[in-house]
Amino acid sequence: MSDPLSVLVLAGGLSAEREVSLRSGSHVTHALRAAGVEARQRDVDGTLLRDLAEDPPDVVLPLLHGVAGEDGTIREVLELAGVPYVGAGPAACRAAFDKPTAKAVFAGAGLRTPDSVTLPQHAFHDLGAADLAGRVVARLGLPLFVKPRAGGSALGVGLVETAEQLPPALVAALGHHPDVLIERCVEGVEVAVAVADSDGGPVALPPVEIEARGLYDYTARYTAGAVAFHTPARLPEAHADGARRAAVRAHRALGLRHLSRTDAVVTAGGEVFVLETNPAPGMTATSSYPAALEAAGHDVGRFFAALAVDAARTRRR
Repeated sequence: MSDPLSVLVLAGGLSAEREVSLRSGSHVTHALRAAGVEARQRDVDGTLLRDLAEDPPDVVLPLLHGVAGEDGTIREVLELAGVPYVGAGPAACRAAFDKPTAKAVFAGAGLRTPDSVTLPQHAFHDLGAADLAGRVVARLGLPLFVKPRAGGSALGVGLVETAEQLPPALVAALGHHPDVLIERCVEGVEVAVAVADSDGGPVALPPVEIEARGLYDYTARYTAGAVAFHTPARLPEAHADGARRAAVRAHRALGLRHLSRTDAVVTAGGEVFVLETNPAPGMTATSSYPAALEAAGHDVGRFFAALAVDAARTRRR
């Protein structure tokens, strides 16, 4: 194509992460325009398919978070519309979005992930919440993290340091999904490792160390000053290299494309425990992925412009 690409940035949606998505969309749209790309942003609603048919962009950049944005739904819709898009396909997104499924993929790829159990809400009702919670603590020990089975931005995630804290943490997580993932807490340095595809395959960017004042929850993630990012992470080079290699392996194992962000904990001994991999990472001013891009010397607008070109070229083959 001799003319500049037209890129449609999808942001917003109806998930609990709508506001974060809008901020991601605005940040990247402005960056694309600054890089000379014809970019426009729109929300997702009942007119999307009609608009894609009547005025198709060259490429769509989905920056939706949470349900529909990360679970493969919007990717399926774009496949149906026949519009090329940046990012992973529907099946890969589904595997990454469902935390127990992703953990099984990680284990199959030889990656370490914290011990966990996944239980539906009805199990606590049918089998006795107190007895079942007691068995969980006996199996996994304390402290624990309680998470909704699927979802992002740490919504519904709780840290459990005593047995008495487990019931309210379960209630909070079950408010976001009918199944909960209860995971052993691993002590170490928490890092976010961005991965970007290049001509030679996926490459990990410098790991970003996350230093939160308390739990790295939704509020901490999107409040300026609530979290200190250290880029690159304050790790021995061998430990940082292990985190980078784990992120690339997770990206490949899930079948992701173009970009991803893997969250992990690196222990004092250098063991890397992969927590999850996000195929549609946040791109706000307080997100770790843009911080990693900057540390690697990439401009956000030019980076996404290059991904858009690749998405259009791939579709034309």
